[in-house]
Amino acid sequence: MKRTIGVFLADGPRVGTLHYDAQGSRENAAFEYAAEWLASKGRHALQPGLPLVAGPQYHKKIADGSVFPAVIADCEPDGWGRQVIRRDQAKRRQEAREAGEDGNVPALNALDFLLAVDDANRVGALRFQDEKGIFQRAPEPGRRTAPPLIELGTLLGASRAVETHSETAADLAYLRGRGTSLGGLRPKCSVIDDDGHLAIGKFPSVSDERAVTKGEVLALHLAKDAGITAAEARLVNSDGSPIALIRRFDREGGRRILFASSATMMGVERRDGEDHSYTEIVDAIRVHCAQAQTDIEELWRRIAFSVLITNIDDHLLNHGFLHESGELWRLSPAFDLNPSPERIREFKTWISEDAGPAATIDGLMSATPYFRISPERAKSILAIVERAVATWRETGSSIGMTGRELDQFADAFEHAERAAARRVIG
Repeated sequence: MKRTIGVFLADGPRVGTLHYDAQGSRENAAFEYAAEWLASKGRHALQPGLPLVAGPQYHKKIADGSVFPAVIADCEPDGWGRQVIRRDQAKRRQEAREAGEDGNVPALNALDFLLAVDDANRVGALRFQDEKGIFQRAPEPGRRTAPPLIELGTLLGASRAVETHSETAADLAYLRGRGTSLGGLRPKCSVIDDDGHLAIGKFPSVSDERAVTKGEVLALHLAKDAGITAAEARLVNSDGSPIALIRRFDREGGRRILFASSATMMGVERRDGEDHSYTEIVDAIRVHCAQAQTDIEELWRRIAFSVLITNIDDHLLNHGFLHESGELWRLSPAFDLNPSPERIREFKTWISEDAGPAATIDGLMSATPYFRISPERAKSILAIVERAVATWRETGSSIGMTGRELDQFADAFEHAERAAARRVIG
């Protein structure tokens, strides 16, 4: 199977073509910039590793990475979205078998997953147009691409059905395409909030042993108090269930903003199985960001915050960048901040090669020279972060968390690294 998919930038011009070729289980993909984009005054590379040159640029899949160039791979559905797509495919195959038409439901390939997210909901500014000139995934007749908050109950019910393997075809049809690229396996869905902004609704999981959605909103509120630029978040109630509503930061006034994960900006393969460090992200910021030192200091502040709240699911896809202008980018608001009281305090992304995976204040302070932050400035930032984190119970209560729910998070906030931070601050 060979496909030729047009790649567009928001509501603007065609920037190139995605060539996809599948022969059995073997898949290949290449991206080619459009001649008119290469000739335009506003041209820029879609990612640092995809230079503005004529001709196809091939991408080699490594380990569990993507067959697509990195900035396009960033548009693929996350783990939850892929689960919904697979379940929907299985349901269609079952219905086809019952109708004696099993051969009419082909196996899913990488391009199917990429194009399965609704065009209006896809992360960032890239849009994909099929050979018929239809942007993928096009909304079905009479169907909203992202439902309003009033439909949260229906979304929650459909998500729970998927988690408990009791979903109907109607449940899957309702969820289909409404996933996101920002997140993992937890149930979530794109929605429109009361102000008309695109947002992500994150639902409690049937397997949760604590108030995970409340914990994420708590972390994002504390992050703002710590001086971190973080995604806007609040809790909404649906039939007694707390849903975290996270406003999309890749949309501004209806404008779509090009997004790239830190893996893309660093030029490393997604999920390559290698250990990577925050100092590598610093290198990428120095080369590609409009206000490099400001973003580097912000990154250091975020690491300090993650140490103090035990946010250790900090892999490279949980850090992102937004396109600024030309070849310049900026650090995106922080997202997917989750206190993890039951987890070993080790980062997915190491502070540095010398510090290793340990999420410690000592390791962070040892890396300050690489971040070009003076010891005095580091202490000042750490003091602000520590003061914010120290209010975790009060802040949690203010967003509606009960004493019991807060107690379940205590080990994420009250631990030896908090004391270490206070010793450094003096």
